[in-house]
Amino acid sequence: MTVIILLFVTGALLLAAEIVLPGAIAGIMGGVALAAGAVMAFVDYGSGVGLLATLGAFLLLGLMLYVELVWLPRSRLGRSLVVQSAVDGVSQPPVAADSVVGSAATALTPLAPSGFVEIAGRRYEAFCRSGHAAAGTALTVVGLDNFRVIVSESKLP
Repeated sequence: MTVIILLFVTGALLLAAEIVLPGAIAGIMGGVALAAGAVMAFVDYGSGVGLLATLGAFLLLGLMLYVELVWLPRSRLGRSLVVQSAVDGVSQPPVAADSVVGSAATALTPLAPSGFVEIAGRRYEAFCRSGHAAAGTALTVVGLDNFRVIVSESKLP
């Protein structure tokens, strides 16, 4: 009986440790300890005590899940364990606004068909519709893609 109780106490402690430890190792080991205790209760004391031990293991598991998933996030301790702040920055500069469509652009690099252009003093990634444009070529912005502007060679009047 001592080994069964020891397995249940160890399982409960490991399940409690799972609440604050990263990974699932402590929880898995706790579940295995509870299952081993229930199996030993079946073997040593028969089906009546084994069923009670299994029921106790499930109740203990349910209690630990309730504490971890429902009660702890609402408690002051749980709120201090979880990061609540968010990052407001962006990793990429914004794509050109629709106002650049129709603007003049100058190829900073050869566009074959992608490269970089300058529009009103700002550098943008661009796609050339005609397939190729040499560096320094005068271009016109004809549209926007997800992450780049679409340009074509300017027509001389």
